[in-house]
Amino acid sequence: MSSNANGSANASPSTQPVSVPPTVWVEPRSSNSSPTSEAGVNGTQAGEPTHADTVRPLDPAGGPYLVGVDGCRAGWVAAIARCAEPRRLLSIEVHEHIDPLITGVRNGVIAVLAIDMPMGLPDTGPRRCDIDTRTRLGRKSSSVFPTPVRPLLHCTDHAQAVTLGRSIDGRGISIQAFNLLPKIAQLDASIREHCPPELFAHIFEAHPEAAFADLAGDPLESKKRSVEGRAERLAFLEHELPGCGDLLTARYRGAAADDILDAAVLVRTARRILEGTASMLGDGSSDRHGIPMRVAI
Repeated sequence: MSSNANGSANASPSTQPVSVPPTVWVEPRSSNSSPTSEAGVNGTQAGEPTHADTVRPLDPAGGPYLVGVDGCRAGWVAAIARCAEPRRLLSIEVHEHIDPLITGVRNGVIAVLAIDMPMGLPDTGPRRCDIDTRTRLGRKSSSVFPTPVRPLLHCTDHAQAVTLGRSIDGRGISIQAFNLLPKIAQLDASIREHCPPELFAHIFEAHPEAAFADLAGDPLESKKRSVEGRAERLAFLEHELPGCGDLLTARYRGAAADDILDAAVLVRTARRILEGTASMLGDGSSDRHGIPMRVAI
């Protein structure tokens, strides 16, 4: 989520592999997607997509799956790989609502889901995991937006949210973070409805720029929405997920090129979680509903 807050922490790698629950299929709802005219990874305008962009049920016999998720204009874009072939990107899906993905975790179809959206929400003050992520990113720390405090979740007016935030802990809320409130609220409600505590071994907040920095060995200097930035990120992903180029350069209604690349790099984060090699940023705390406040890399 961008901030000028500073902090430091030493991240320690996660060492325990994730156990995969029995596989039971829940069919996701269709996003009714169609081709879009948004600029693609190479900066050209989209024509017909090279891959269908409507949601199709995953084959439970081929699962369980690793899923990276990013918010997008249409809702949520998900990049999917099989646990058995974690370096082969299987598909890209665009979902209107997060519920099909969260229930996929609940029912064991999805073994690990890594999502670029705040999960555990503080009642006051910044989260340690956000401070740690900004520290990891150094001069690129502005890509981490401050997570809003829970009381702001249902504010419908930016000025109201700023006033309420300042009354709670002296902080307002940027317009960028305010515009994320509906998605944060949707994810929060879905997790609270569908996720008993044991599922927090399978669903993790993640951060694409931190994931790319880990993949590249240093934060990327290029801007992710620039032609150069998209090309650089695609090159890293093609090395990490061989053969992914066609899927990642196809067009999906309501999902910008950088959203698709962000979801794809979180497949790598999901794989690292499954293998027990991911770093977990944060202080181990949870919010008032028991949702962990952490960022996986």
